[in-house]
Amino acid sequence: MSQPVECAPGIGQRDRVILFDGVCKLCSAWARFLIRFDKHRRFRLATVQSPEGQAILKWYGLSLDQYETLLLIEGPELYTQSIALIRVLWQLPLPWPLLAIGWLVPRPLRNWLYRRIAVNRYRIFGKYERCILPEENHRQRFLGND
Repeated sequence: MSQPVECAPGIGQRDRVILFDGVCKLCSAWARFLIRFDKHRRFRLATVQSPEGQAILKWYGLSLDQYETLLLIEGPELYTQSIALIRVLWQLPLPWPLLAIGWLVPRPLRNWLYRRIAVNRYRIFGKYERCILPEENHRQRFLGND
């Protein structure tokens, strides 16, 4: 019998967690989109700036102060860039999985485009002065607010 693979701090074998940049206006809009359309509450959220987000970044050996990708953690697995986005869209209710057609674009091209947006997101979309806190009725969607 094989032993379960160890997961990052605060994440269980069946959990799906999305880490996003809490001061990025585009990333925060993405989190609000997920809260609205993830009707089955498949995903939990955490900002990369939160203690939970920092612990997860450290666990995976990622930068604790430079954030250039959305992170999707599914149990012990970590997904980044375009594959993370596609995997999330695929798990949302219709019509959102239809946008996962981006899967047909070769990964190097998808990730190149993803990186162009990621490195310019503050300049294009703007930045909050501080990390936006979840609204009271959405706190249970965030790690550390159980």
